[in-house]
Amino acid sequence: MKNVIDGINHWIGFIPEEFNRMTEKELNHRPMPHKWSKKEILGHLCDSALNNMNRFIKIQYEEHPYVIP
Repeated sequence: MKNVIDGINHWIGFIPEEFNRMTEKELNHRPMPHKWSKKEILGHLCDSALNNMNRFIKIQYEEHPYVIP
């Protein structure tokens, strides 16, 4: 578990530093028309993390076991 926590802490520190070094052009660049930019990928990951956090909190208080639809 310590390795997981250390890995997460690494990325929490690394990603903001890396993004701050990039220009808007680099962040918004799509390598191909159907591929996402770095900014879009980060936005998607943040959105997913917030949605999952809400799910994990709600699951604790449900009367019935959580069922994946």
